[in-house]
Amino acid sequence: MIALTVEQIAKVIGAQIIGDASVTVTGSVETDSRLVSKGSLFVAKPGEETDGHLFGSKAEAAGAVAVICERNIDDISIPQLLVKDAVLALGELAKFVLSEIRKQTSLKVIGVTGSNGKTTTKNMLSQVLGTAGKTIAPIESYNNEVGAPYSILQTDLETKFLVVELGAGGPGSIDYLTQIAKPDIGVVLKVGLAHVGEFGGIETTAKIKSELVSALGPEAIAVLNADDGYVADMAELTSAKKIWFGTSSDAGFQATDLSVSIDGTSFVYHTPDSAEALVKLQILGEHHVMNALATLAVAELLQVPRQQAI
Repeated sequence: MIALTVEQIAKVIGAQIIGDASVTVTGSVETDSRLVSKGSLFVAKPGEETDGHLFGSKAEAAGAVAVICERNIDDISIPQLLVKDAVLALGELAKFVLSEIRKQTSLKVIGVTGSNGKTTTKNMLSQVLGTAGKTIAPIESYNNEVGAPYSILQTDLETKFLVVELGAGGPGSIDYLTQIAKPDIGVVLKVGLAHVGEFGGIETTAKIKSELVSALGPEAIAVLNADDGYVADMAELTSAKKIWFGTSSDAGFQATDLSVSIDGTSFVYHTPDSAEALVKLQILGEHHVMNALATLAVAELLQVPRQQAI
């Protein structure tokens, strides 16, 4: 994260300051006291199993110089930023930091959503884009209202690409994350049955996933799965430029001749400029072809050399 004083952070998140407002956060932003290091900002959020407020002293001992908290922590001496909701404060801070970095760099943000394949595609994008510049992507499946802002706050002025995984937590959840990340490229992989029981039907799932493309502006690009009818219908919801990937002939980035063997999965990759290339994945499953296609499409849009990406 870029260096910010406690006073600057308080203005961004609407916090009451207890302590020295001139202290500067120069390290990472952490929600886990075990990950805190010198110069960190610790976010003491309540959790399902424990409460971050109980670990303020451990965060201070590990090097934290300030804490965002929802109530006063008595056993610490570092500045506290009191807020009503620590998770919302984390999101506001991530939105601000990302905006400031964009003012000073050419950072490109890629948002990825879908019922299946988000984490695989995120990992593929991390590896491919990482060959062309410093790339930040979520660890594990950090894709909710805590994980996505946490990932965003790993960026700095040297970051060239930021990949944000956008998970669905209910209506409005993806829109909330999209408003924080404001992707230059939004990828929708698939609408599946993963959340049907939770959300009440696949149509509701599709509506939630569509929040990403709906929030994209005309200067952004929507990368959409041409093989998925629910995803294809999302094209009507956005003013962004549409790019299609899939196995159908009308997809600009197309896969043909799919083959799965004990050695992995392969396909012939077709691009909008009529080029062809063989792609061999060292993982099993035809479903990974769509993840790879989406990754290659994004790589092309970000001018990563084609063979390098493959």
